[in-house]
Amino acid sequence: MSRLLRASVLLLVLASCGGGNFSAPRDLDNACAIVRERPKYHSAMKRTERRWGVPVHVQMATIHQESKFIGNARTPFRYALGVIPMGRQSSAYGYSQALDQTWEEYQQESGRRSARRDRIQDATDFMGWYMDKSEKGLGISKRDARNQYLAYHEGRNGFARGSYNDKPWLVAVAQRVGDRAEMYRVQLRNCGGGGGR
Repeated sequence: MSRLLRASVLLLVLASCGGGNFSAPRDLDNACAIVRERPKYHSAMKRTERRWGVPVHVQMATIHQESKFIGNARTPFRYALGVIPMGRQSSAYGYSQALDQTWEEYQQESGRRSARRDRIQDATDFMGWYMDKSEKGLGISKRDARNQYLAYHEGRNGFARGSYNDKPWLVAVAQRVGDRAEMYRVQLRNCGGGGGR
């Protein structure tokens, strides 16, 4: 077998083992285009909606904000003196940008020890699990993308303390998530992708 052929086979094997799609869909402002281009995303989100009650459009808007639908998204590196790498800003990884500790809690509680943050069906299930706990613990409706995002970003304890009130930039981001969720909801309703109330 030639060296080129062996390399090609190896690449195919490695690609088939990967959990995530490491490029963003082409049109992030069109929920219907995302659903058409990545039907697995839509299937995963519908499954999460059935299991946890978090609407597809809320999941989509949150994933858009967190990772732009890039499966292996990571936070940027921090640098000392502008040149010395000091590690990443946080352990957030994958579609949902779940932190290591929160992901481990999810794996333990859900019994899904093999779940991976770069696999869309696991990332959306995590998001459903997290938002379900936010509704139960904080009374935030699963349809309220803005406040669900604030609790997602700050953690439930931070949200309960109102930590976001000292972060006007975050309140603005959360409002954009809410606006995007509404845009996605209308789009999905018009193309039969499941946009609910």
